[in-house]
Amino acid sequence: MATVPAARQVLAILGQLARSAEPVTAAGLARALGLPRSTTYHLLSTLVDAGFVVHLPEERRYGLGLAAYELGTGYLRQAPLRRLAAGPLAALVDRVSESAHLAVLHDRDVVYVIEDRAPGRPPLVTDVGVRLPAQLTASGRAILAALPAAQVRAVFAPGAGRGPRTPAELRALLAGVRERGWAEEDGDVTEGFSSVAAAVLDHAGHPVAAVAVTFVAADVSPARRAGLAAHTTRAAAAVSRRLHG
Repeated sequence: MATVPAARQVLAILGQLARSAEPVTAAGLARALGLPRSTTYHLLSTLVDAGFVVHLPEERRYGLGLAAYELGTGYLRQAPLRRLAAGPLAALVDRVSESAHLAVLHDRDVVYVIEDRAPGRPPLVTDVGVRLPAQLTASGRAILAALPAAQVRAVFAPGAGRGPRTPAELRALLAGVRERGWAEEDGDVTEGFSSVAAAVLDHAGHPVAAVAVTFVAADVSPARRAGLAAHTTRAAAAVSRRLHG
C-alpha cells in the first residue's frame, strides 16, 4: 500500500503531542521524531492554521488545539469501540452461554461499556457505566498486565481486604496473567462469582479494553474455566483485529 510521507509525519507529530504531558518545543518534536527542523516547523504551521495545534509564543512551545479535541469527542460520540466489539461479544455469549462484558481503563478504575447478559444467567454488577477498581477485576488485570510497570504503579491503590494489597502482590499477580495470557478473579468483585478476561490491543500493542466472561464459580470446573478463558481470549483477539481495520 502506498504511503504519503507528509501525512505520516503529520500523524507522528499529533501522536507525539497527544502522548506528552505538557506542550513541547518544535526542536523537541523534531528530535523525538527524527524529523528535520525545517520540516517540523512547516508542518506545525500548517497544523496551527487548521486548528489541530496551538502555538504558545511566550513559552515557544506547541500543544494540541481545539480541532484535535473535537476529534477526540467525535470518537466518543461515535463509540466505535462499542460498535466494533458488539458482534464478537454477542458471538462469545452464544458460544459459552455465560454473560460477557467489555471494559476500558479510566484512571484507577475500569468502566464497563458493554454488558451482554446470557439468557437465564443471574444479574451482575458490571452494568454499562459502572466503575470498579482495576486491580480487583479480571478486566482490569488483563489491561494492567499489558501496561508498562510505571503506569501500573500509578494505578495501584491499597485494597480494602480484597485483591492485591501491595504493589509487590499486584506485580506477582500480573506476572501470572502475562504467563497464562489471560486474567481471572474469584470473588473479589462479587462473592460466589468469578471472571476470566483478555486484553484488546491496538495496532501498537497497547491495551485499549478487555473482554471478560463472568460466571457462578461453583458451577464451573477448572477445565470449563480454561475453556471459557480460551473463548474469551479469541473474542478479544477478534476485537483487536477489527480495531486494526
